[in-house]
Amino acid sequence: MCDVVGDWRLRTLSQKDVTLYGASEEAVLSLKDAGFEVSGTLDHLLDKADIVVDCTPKHVAAANVERYKSRRIKFIVHGGEKHSVTGHSFVAESSFASAVGRDATRVVSCNTTSIVRTLTALKQAGLLKRARGTLLRRATDPWESHLGGIMNTLVPEPEIPSHQGPDAQKVDPDLDVVTMAVKVPETIAHLHYWSVQLTRNAEKEEVLDAFRASSRIALVRTADGLTAINTIKELMADLHRPFGNLYEVALWEDMLRTERDELFYAYMVDNQAIVIPDTIDAIRALSGLTQNAEFSIARTNTALGVRQRFY
Repeated sequence: MCDVVGDWRLRTLSQKDVTLYGASEEAVLSLKDAGFEVSGTLDHLLDKADIVVDCTPKHVAAANVERYKSRRIKFIVHGGEKHSVTGHSFVAESSFASAVGRDATRVVSCNTTSIVRTLTALKQAGLLKRARGTLLRRATDPWESHLGGIMNTLVPEPEIPSHQGPDAQKVDPDLDVVTMAVKVPETIAHLHYWSVQLTRNAEKEEVLDAFRASSRIALVRTADGLTAINTIKELMADLHRPFGNLYEVALWEDMLRTERDELFYAYMVDNQAIVIPDTIDAIRALSGLTQNAEFSIARTNTALGVRQRFY
């Protein structure tokens, strides 16, 4: 692992057997002054790396790209970067095959990942015509919510469509999708509402079967008391998942409705967790460890405990 700031988030690395590097000579000195054991600079780490997962803040990864290319190191950037940085955008259930053997890919954002997962499930069932979604986005990350964020207001994203819909089309250009987004004063997770026109009339159970075909969509029920995003997050903690991670799209099955060729549903997105399995699959795809998406997805699901039902 390579970082620049030696705060409490790095203090447990020694307990996790993770080797720490500094992003620069200055960062190495700063980390050592803070009492950390540092094994070298980013250049020293790159000397040992086969692939880099760049989780730096927006636009920083783009500046690092030439560094990786000059060393012929494969790399993954995340959703804050533009599609043009790698020329490929990744969601395992949609674009694994086209990522195999590439030098780089971009694992798209949490919201975009959820959009591609759910719409791909409908598309593969022959049900998807067009989709329109409204996203309620959490205001900031929990670990820094004391530093800022909104209170007693809602902040609409100023443009329609919001960026998530066009970003989903970078993964699958065939998706007819439009999104609108609003920032809300909470830090637990995102909440999506979707209105979908189907290719034909369909009953609720047929749509649920389409979602059940995805191993990374978990159906939940308000009837079980899972009536809000905090209750689902508590369930993840009760299952002893690291950080209460929800890797799946948690979609309310008893809320879902169909009206002839119209479909309406809602789901929760854990923005700190949902892209973790896709990032693991992206590593396998770029490195060529397997060319089989289903094999990689199944192996990752088993390792992380990803499931379609929580009980």
